[in-house]
Amino acid sequence: MITALLLLAGAYAVGSLSFGLWLARTQGVDLRTTGSRNVGATNVLRTVGRLFAAVVLVLDAAKGAMAVVVARIVTDESWLVVGCAAAVVAGHVWPVWTGFRGGKGVATLAGAYGVLAPVPVMWSGVLFVFVVAISRYVSLASIVAAAALPIGTLLLDGRPSTTLGAFGLAALVVWRHGPNIARLIAGNESRVGRRIVARRRRGPFVA
Repeated sequence: MITALLLLAGAYAVGSLSFGLWLARTQGVDLRTTGSRNVGATNVLRTVGRLFAAVVLVLDAAKGAMAVVVARIVTDESWLVVGCAAAVVAGHVWPVWTGFRGGKGVATLAGAYGVLAPVPVMWSGVLFVFVVAISRYVSLASIVAAAALPIGTLLLDGRPSTTLGAFGLAALVVWRHGPNIARLIAGNESRVGRRIVARRRRGPFVA
């Protein structure tokens, strides 16, 4: 029980590392007050630029993968490993370090399930790229990819723990995109390539 609690707490703590917020601060930008006010890679792309967005994307995915890899080393309980995947995504969505105001969990979920179920994640990634290419909506692509993940996991993986975890986490990601869904329906969602000019503050680490 103690091992399980430590693994879950550790996964949540790792997920809470808000790389987007911290890297944007080095450019004098506070993501919580700029653009979509989201601390994920998409808002970094629109407010700070491609290089920083790419770094944030990799780091957010890496923390998801790391939580699952560590859990697999420590335990062979599949439900606990999936629990750690859920905990790291929850940490990203509700990070303790930033007042529980985090991202939407897409990259972190991809990193965690890239270890748990790599083939379904690969196909979700293909769908993501396809939807972005034809629509230029990152939010729509994220919703489609998240919704496809549990279906792919059910068909291509089949383990109950991994599949149920995928359904739950995909639902969380889609729910986090609620405002984006409303903007998509209204026709005023931002497309890829639109750059937001962020108001930069003095000093690289202004809170």
